[in-house]
Amino acid sequence: MESVAAHPRSSATADDGRTRDRVGALLLEHGPQTATELATRLGISPAAVRRHLDSLVTAGRLEERLTRDAHRGRGRPARRFHLTDAGRSAFPHAYDDLALTALRYVAASGGPDAVRAVAEQQLSGLEARASSAVESAVRAADGAPVDRAQALAVALTAEGYAATASAISGGGQLCQHHCPVAHVAAEFPQLCEAETAVIGRLVGTHVQRLATIAHGDGICTTHIPGPLQPGSQRAGNRTAPARPVPGERAAPASAPTSTTPTNHRERTPA
Repeated sequence: MESVAAHPRSSATADDGRTRDRVGALLLEHGPQTATELATRLGISPAAVRRHLDSLVTAGRLEERLTRDAHRGRGRPARRFHLTDAGRSAFPHAYDDLALTALRYVAASGGPDAVRAVAEQQLSGLEARASSAVESAVRAADGAPVDRAQALAVALTAEGYAATASAISGGGQLCQHHCPVAHVAAEFPQLCEAETAVIGRLVGTHVQRLATIAHGDGICTTHIPGPLQPGSQRAGNRTAPARPVPGERAAPASAPTSTTPTNHRERTPA
């Protein structure tokens, strides 16, 4: 049974969230303001509003700047709070509508292939940045095995996808808990298809999309087949298993072996 004591805390958290949203809305509507000015508009004490302002600054949604008010003469500069880019992005905007209008025009003019080309071009920068991050993780490992899916999840999180990677029976899963283009991808699946291809190239094997936010699922889920055999190498968009070299003996029976069945047999010198 849910604890009754949890309700006041949940209510207080919700109230805090609403107050901070109101702070952001006031700054968006009226421009930078001091804590006193915000407290007056909100009808709460300056000390109370300061607590919310500190939280918003810590979250990166606001920043505090010293500014001199022309009406105050040579007095002390006022500490005013400004919305950051992250703070502004929390409000509704027309970017999705603009993207939809543009892609509808592209589709009408050049068809699905033209939309796919736009999607691939849009993702090329993301792929380059994520590839650099994954390869940096590989180099930092200095020869030790690296979970490329986990390294990719970290890189995608830095791009705003809130991604995680986990191991499952027969492989792994990459989960993206946020999709910056979900509204657009719902109408143009080429964006999801291009993104899936990028993930496959970055982890080095064919992958399969199991769910997408654009199609109404809660999370974008991508299945990554595996596991790799020890010593295998990933190259391009395929997995190249390690093979015995002619003239060499197979590893002794005590050496670790993969649980994945294999058809490779020991080769004897000619």
